[in-house]
Amino acid sequence: MHTNQAILGWLALLCAAPAAGAADLHNADYVNIQRGRYLANAGDCISCHTAKGGKPFAGGYPVETPFGTIYSSNITPDVVTGIGNWTREDFYRAMHEGKRKDGQHMYPACPYPWFTKMSREDVDDLKSYLDTLQPVRSISPENDLIWPLGWRKMVAGWNLLFFEPGAYAPDPDKSTLWNRGAYLVQGPGHCAACHTPKNLLGGSDHDRALQGGDAGEGWYAPGLTGNRRAGLGGWTTEDLVQYLKTGANPHTASTGPMTEVVMNSTRHLNEQDLRAIATYLKDIPPDQEDGHDAGDSGGAIDDETMARGKALYVDQCMGCHMADGKGQAEAFPPLANTSSVQAPNAQTLIQVVLGGDYMADPPTRPTSLAMPAFDWKLNDQDIADVLTYVRNSWGNRAPAVSADTVADMRESVHEYGPRYKRLISRP
Repeated sequence: MHTNQAILGWLALLCAAPAAGAADLHNADYVNIQRGRYLANAGDCISCHTAKGGKPFAGGYPVETPFGTIYSSNITPDVVTGIGNWTREDFYRAMHEGKRKDGQHMYPACPYPWFTKMSREDVDDLKSYLDTLQPVRSISPENDLIWPLGWRKMVAGWNLLFFEPGAYAPDPDKSTLWNRGAYLVQGPGHCAACHTPKNLLGGSDHDRALQGGDAGEGWYAPGLTGNRRAGLGGWTTEDLVQYLKTGANPHTASTGPMTEVVMNSTRHLNEQDLRAIATYLKDIPPDQEDGHDAGDSGGAIDDETMARGKALYVDQCMGCHMADGKGQAEAFPPLANTSSVQAPNAQTLIQVVLGGDYMADPPTRPTSLAMPAFDWKLNDQDIADVLTYVRNSWGNRAPAVSADTVADMRESVHEYGPRYKRLISRP
């Protein structure tokens, strides 16, 4: 009897062993796919690879550049119009070298100059996740670029000038947390793609890294250095974590493209990674560009302009943002001593006043509050005056806003429409 039980026990173990091995393999695949999903969130892939009203990741989103319009590619596993027939090597080469499966150069509107810093393991896991998506048969529109930039071979010259391939190398003198933040910011997060100034050829000015830059369509991405007036010098690590998680903190609230980043990317990151990003960013020293950190307002602003601006502020803005510019906690963001208000470039402020905007509203901090549009109510000079007043009151100091600049931004709003109307919903 005991012998029979022993034999049955051994048989059970032998039969269970392959099943356990299969389960381990399945679990490993599942873990890799979930890591890939997380990395897709960290890279905000869905925002650029999903057209408003289109299928997730099926491409066709128009990326406006100074050189024309580039439409994002389909990265679903469709074998005809997507990347379903791409191997891991093909995908790694795209992410690290900026080359498609057919060997042609990708345009740097795809942030491969930053994705190149991602590890091979992370790139493979990202591909594993993308392979699980629903295949979508969708062909993106033809790019509309100025001549001769439609010839992809010209990108080879751009790469020689501005692209340095290579995975992120940890700094041995920094902490593990700092290095994780640097990896996320410099790699999948590609923060410098918007927050770093670009030269006339569209290459990033690395000498002014993260000092603020063009976010496209007339939006300005503020600096992320330790500059107190136009950067993160007045923020704590906790302020940064809160902003990345919810889109708001005691200093400001997200607008325009950054609301998309919060809703589609950073709010999905875990607490440790948010803290790592904040740790890295808070370690960036302040810049002194154009004396702006010292409070340069770009020249004397006459009393008449300030008086007109104040009158408009009292009439149009004070009800929400208050007489002292401090706003109302958990409702209307402050304007006093705020880096986004004091940025050297006022384009984002002008966009918000003209077209209105919505703050991020994640489940952890839902809100239905919005900034109304004033394009129908205030003319170019009115908006220039009120923003000049706001940017130079309550301790703020920043260059004056001109009516010509407002007129240019008005054309951008009319051409592209308010940014919030293109905010996609996650699947």
